[in-house]
Amino acid sequence: GNMIDCKTQNIIYQKKLREKLPAILARFAKEQGVAILTYEGEQIITETPADVYVQKEAFVNRMSVKQVEDFGTYVDFPVTKCLIVGDGDHMVTVEQRLKELLATLHKLFQIEKDAEITVECNPDSVDLRALCTLRKAGVNRLSLGMQSAQAEELAAIHRIHTPQQTDQAAGLARKAKFNNLSLDLIYGLPGQTMDSWKATVEHALSLIPQHLSCYGLKVEEGTPLARRVAEGEVLPDDDQQADLYLWTVGRLARAGYPQYEISNFAKPGFESRHNLRYWFTRPYIGFGPGAHSDFGGRRYSFVRDLDAYIDGVLHGGNVIDSSELIPQRERCGEYLMLRLRTAQGIDGVEYRRNYFMDFAPLEARLEQFAAQGWVERSPEGRWHFTPKGFLVSNQLIGDLLDRQEQASWEDLIVRPERGPRP
Repeated sequence: GNMIDCKTQNIIYQKKLREKLPAILARFAKEQGVAILTYEGEQIITETPADVYVQKEAFVNRMSVKQVEDFGTYVDFPVTKCLIVGDGDHMVTVEQRLKELLATLHKLFQIEKDAEITVECNPDSVDLRALCTLRKAGVNRLSLGMQSAQAEELAAIHRIHTPQQTDQAAGLARKAKFNNLSLDLIYGLPGQTMDSWKATVEHALSLIPQHLSCYGLKVEEGTPLARRVAEGEVLPDDDQQADLYLWTVGRLARAGYPQYEISNFAKPGFESRHNLRYWFTRPYIGFGPGAHSDFGGRRYSFVRDLDAYIDGVLHGGNVIDSSELIPQRERCGEYLMLRLRTAQGIDGVEYRRNYFMDFAPLEARLEQFAAQGWVERSPEGRWHFTPKGFLVSNQLIGDLLDRQEQASWEDLIVRPERGPRP
């Protein structure tokens, strides 16, 4: 709702951006401890690989690609992948800006040859010419917000695309030589039944995607759906959603899409690398208003307001909304919380080696969970949730985090066993 014409904005600000932005970014990096391990003259040299995560709405539509260009002059680090997030804009209106942005990224950053470069979009925004342009520019993964194959369910959550448009979009993606297609689905929708959900999943499989994300519906406060629920509209309850979820895990496994995270399924080799960085607690960098980063041991975010962000960049003000150095104890908790979302799970040796903490108190609790059928231990010794456990994962992870928090540092520190003195 607070958008202005991108071309006009670029004409007004491009010269100022060129002149001021490099020094501003360097100063922010130095003062805030952002993305710095060593600072030498005009080079910020980092030693840890990171992703460049570009928020399209806030970045492409409002700021010149000169921000990335100037930032790249000051930062030297390898990049494994680049994700450009769509917001429902029609692809025709953004293709050239995305192309220019990708060209800038490839020029200035060390993007690996097999990097995963994703565009997310709604089915109604897909255009063949735009897809071909983006594919030639290096985009190799397309994520479509299918949500449902039932027109009435899409209407119930105010989605403007139709099931037919999803089919058309998937077909256009293939024509544009996209060999990595992901579809987003939602279960627990108003009026959804087991039969209608099964029909949606089967329809999605007929489009032969490489990746599927299946999310349970969350009613966000302040939305029209929230108001309808408050007025008495009934949604599938927790037990019904659990049935939908468990059926989905089994069906997709039989179809060749093993579960690799609580809500994500993929053909082997097509797991989302971008998402795995979050779940494996690896560093990432964000650009644009509201963008979050976790880099150099520090987590930080930029202000969300678009005008405040532009004003801060142009006039040397502070665009950092929040910034904190993450202590090792908190990183240890994040390891539990995020890794347990994945099918790979957690490992005691890994836990001890990376965080210098004793795993035994947690392992004792995991063994109790295993007796309930919530977790399993792999032959390699990794603990991971079962599908049944994923249904109650928030409670189980919370229990482990509480147990970790309540224990004293002395109780968790690994102590070498001592034998009797000679």
